[in-house]
Amino acid sequence: MQYTRSDFGADFKWGVSTAAYQIEGAHNLDGKGPSIWDHFSATKGKIFNNQNAHTSCNFYHRYPHDLSLMSGMNIPNYRFSLAWSRLFPQGTGAVNRKGVNFYHRVIDFCLEAGIEPWITLYHWDLPAELEKRGGWTNRDILHWFSDYVAFCIQTYGDRVKNWMILNEPMVFTGAGYFMGVHAPGRKGLSNFLAALHHAALCQAEGGRVARSVRSDLKIGTTFSCTYVEPWRSFSPADLMAATRVDALLNRTFMEPLLGLGYPVRDLKILQRLEPFIRDGDENRLSFDMDFIGIQNYTREIVTHSYLTPYMQAKIIKADARKVDRTVMNWEVYPGSIYHCLKKTALYSNVKEIIVTENGAAFPDQVVEGEVDDVQRKEYLQNYLGQVLKAKQEGVPVTGYFVWSFTDNFEWAEGYYPRFGLVWVDFTTQQRIIKSSGRWYGRFLGNMLEERELVMKEHTHR
Repeated sequence: MQYTRSDFGADFKWGVSTAAYQIEGAHNLDGKGPSIWDHFSATKGKIFNNQNAHTSCNFYHRYPHDLSLMSGMNIPNYRFSLAWSRLFPQGTGAVNRKGVNFYHRVIDFCLEAGIEPWITLYHWDLPAELEKRGGWTNRDILHWFSDYVAFCIQTYGDRVKNWMILNEPMVFTGAGYFMGVHAPGRKGLSNFLAALHHAALCQAEGGRVARSVRSDLKIGTTFSCTYVEPWRSFSPADLMAATRVDALLNRTFMEPLLGLGYPVRDLKILQRLEPFIRDGDENRLSFDMDFIGIQNYTREIVTHSYLTPYMQAKIIKADARKVDRTVMNWEVYPGSIYHCLKKTALYSNVKEIIVTENGAAFPDQVVEGEVDDVQRKEYLQNYLGQVLKAKQEGVPVTGYFVWSFTDNFEWAEGYYPRFGLVWVDFTTQQRIIKSSGRWYGRFLGNMLEERELVMKEHTHR
């Protein structure tokens, strides 16, 4: 599919996304408190090769360089998160003014460079002190989170107009409080259901708090969205398994927010939420967001599995199906983003959709000072073609953000998967714009010549 930037419309928002813990480094400098990921990565065997994000991309010190590079690549919007424990080392109480001033500097630099800042309030790095008090399993997090949101909006809302409340709540509750493969490493259905309900309440309450503090903001939240299909379309058991997985991954957080309640009919395990639900919670779960952020990378193929607890469903991995895949073992399936956009648009009260993450990790290599990541460039081009198709069919999709700007610390996988448009040498901190980044810059600039982009790259190394 051939297209240009203009095909998406003059008001379509283009950008890149990152997250504080994955890029900032400076994990214990200038008054920052530890997060659950600082503690989790310090536990042997939790992270690939026992790596950590103590330094990572060192964005804390290198943000002028990286934002200048972003500007030189014609990227007009930058989505990043605030590190809760950099602002409140204990999670609540005393404010760390050095942390506050750091984000003032980042925001000001963005605006001076012609880059619009988009802030995610929570991207998985809960202050460790709050986890000691139960973290997301403790209902008091509604108060902790509301106070944090109010402070951030009061502090930065005069210059930042676009806000996201939570990043992928199903992932941080499921991986962190049920499977234990992400921070804080807790397991068990009770932990998961408590965290799930409190996060669902917080995504709505955070929106209400933000809007009450300032009425001139654009407020949304983001969801991990995966296109789910049955392994055998003729099998009733596989079809029902796919319905359950779809309800868990794609509907459990979105539908309560939209006033539809939890999808209990298709996912019976959610009946066990009852002990955590209090009077009035049904209404407190919903909030009229200005936009919904969807984050899609792949599709999942599901088969019935009697032995799998709670779900009776099993995902058939991409390598077992012998399909094109990334180093994360995620299938490359461009149609997945089209289907997720179309399904999200079916909800009558979704006004606007923004693709707040889409990207891929491939085995990049530096050859003679260049990174020719043809696979990533083709991935982005093909997925973008599907976004345009959905838009042309009436889906109210108004923006697209690549994950991610730079290679970074990819949670439990450490530094092995590289998602960036920009290569990072984590030892020397050298940056190299990959061929995908050059393509994105030309695409966004329309008139920018590759030789000019290369010159800017070398200028900012």
